[in-house]
Amino acid sequence: MATGVPQYHHPAAGRVLSGTVPALVPETTEDRSVRAGGAPVRRSRPSEQSDLPGSPPAAPPAAACYDTVTVSMRHGLEAVDILRLRRACGAALQSATGTTVSFLVPAGTALGWHLPGSSCTAGAVVLPAADPRWVMPPAGAEALARPTDPWVLRSALCEAACTLTAGGLGPF
Repeated sequence: MATGVPQYHHPAAGRVLSGTVPALVPETTEDRSVRAGGAPVRRSRPSEQSDLPGSPPAAPPAAACYDTVTVSMRHGLEAVDILRLRRACGAALQSATGTTVSFLVPAGTALGWHLPGSSCTAGAVVLPAADPRWVMPPAGAEALARPTDPWVLRSALCEAACTLTAGGLGPF
């Protein structure tokens, strides 16, 4: 292990590592999922699903899978550069006015996100992959948006703020 290089550990499914804040680990309970407008998503229970054998469960809307962390444009672009160097950058897009960058993070992150200079809202507006506002567009055959790990994003945002402040472009 190299010294001075952050090491990121992801909890196993359903467990929280000691020393982590459980509020930032995405929750999967049905009352935590929301749509882009803030309305709760009602997921059907197994007894309410189709009676056809082998029918797949209903998938939640795409926006229900993500929350959105929004920062200023300069701060966000610096964080994108840091995340790309770490090979950890998920989908990110700029606002229509070009003043902010929004990162898609797993649903449930908004419940425990507290980082000065940023805001985290439940739900997300997922644009088509061909939209020019994507800073880091969805990739792959299905063009699915990959969320950024909240812990890695928090670290990159803090590092970006330090870098910009040291360059005389802060404070944040």
